[in-house]
Amino acid sequence: MRCNYACNSPEHAIARRSFLGGAAAGLAAFAAPWGLSDLMHSAAAAELMAQRKQILVIFLAGGLSQLESWDPKPNTDTGGPFRKIPTSVPGLHISELLPYTAQQMHRLALVRGVNTKNSEHERGRYMMTTGRAKESAAEYPHLGAVAARMLGSEKSPLPGHIQIVPTGSTKYGNDAAYLGPKYASIGLIDGQAPQYTTRAPAVTQQGDQRRNLFRTHVNDHFAQHRRTAETDAYTYSYDQALQLMARREVFDITKEPAKDQERYGKHEFGRHCLQARRLLENGVPFVQVMHSNYDTHYENFDFLIEQLGEFDGTFACLVSDLTERGMLEKTLLVVMSEFGRTPTINSNYGRDHWGSAFSVVLGGCGIQKAAVLGKTNDTGTAVIEHEVDHGQLFHTYLRAVGIDPTAEINVGGRDMPLADPSRSAIKELLL
Repeated sequence: MRCNYACNSPEHAIARRSFLGGAAAGLAAFAAPWGLSDLMHSAAAAELMAQRKQILVIFLAGGLSQLESWDPKPNTDTGGPFRKIPTSVPGLHISELLPYTAQQMHRLALVRGVNTKNSEHERGRYMMTTGRAKESAAEYPHLGAVAARMLGSEKSPLPGHIQIVPTGSTKYGNDAAYLGPKYASIGLIDGQAPQYTTRAPAVTQQGDQRRNLFRTHVNDHFAQHRRTAETDAYTYSYDQALQLMARREVFDITKEPAKDQERYGKHEFGRHCLQARRLLENGVPFVQVMHSNYDTHYENFDFLIEQLGEFDGTFACLVSDLTERGMLEKTLLVVMSEFGRTPTINSNYGRDHWGSAFSVVLGGCGIQKAAVLGKTNDTGTAVIEHEVDHGQLFHTYLRAVGIDPTAEINVGGRDMPLADPSRSAIKELLL
């Protein structure tokens, strides 16, 4: 979809360009980290692996309007034209644009008091996915990188940090920071399997096996004399890519029943959410699905009728399926944007960037069902009860899946905490 309603920021200009990446980027995401200390005692690690906790993030890129979704203010100057409707949680109302989601709210938690004090796309995305403010002198790992490091298995042939993105998106890949590129995200462009994971037609299976045996022999010989972190990383990434080639069917949603494909919807978001379910069922510890573009500076209301109409049925189907399959109890589900939209309606019938009072939805393992935390004033311009920020949310995500956010990792002699040490988890949301 062409986003004529969106702002002209560099982020959206880039998002519309064709993706031209190659094999090097894909292989780099598998490279092994170096100089890392264990974050957990072996017994705790074994227990965590036995629980098989996972994280699924639905990222509504561009900035979803909270007033047309989770925190409606009808019959006010800022509220817009839509009504609020009751949900499956007594006393809780959300926008009439989300009728199917409304019936799933008893399985979820709603945080209405998020304030990041930020209204820039790139900074907002960074803050919401890393739990930190962006700094010129430091980079921090994406939530998916942390999940892959702490929840993934070294023996799995599948990457631990997958982002399913629309065609043209480049918002993935270089996001593991000090955890190392092994835990950086693999991007599935429009849900397609990673590039260069099929054998070239001109190469026979026998020829490929002989080639790989020769490569292994040469690598082993080289490692005896001049082994480095870089050569080990290359060998690791190549071996992981070979294993991935044998599991390409995991990414193929045509293997799912036709009725499921129909229920989720044949549109992009529907296909991507069904693929996310499939990846989680195959043990991938972290999956993020991007739905774009919510940057509604123009004609916010007309656009959201279509956009949230697409989101609503698919998301409700996903929540229901995760519950019925027994997956929600071990999967943390997060619905987030980089910020919200202004209560003020501009002259183009749109809403602009607003990071001072917006909402996030959580659900699944470790999270209180039917919880509603935080409150904004009558016009939605400010948080008046239980304000939280990105750092607190990040701590909460980790706590919910059994990860200690105060754990540290040694990088070049310096201990780096997984989450901002000045913040802590939101206890009211945790079981």
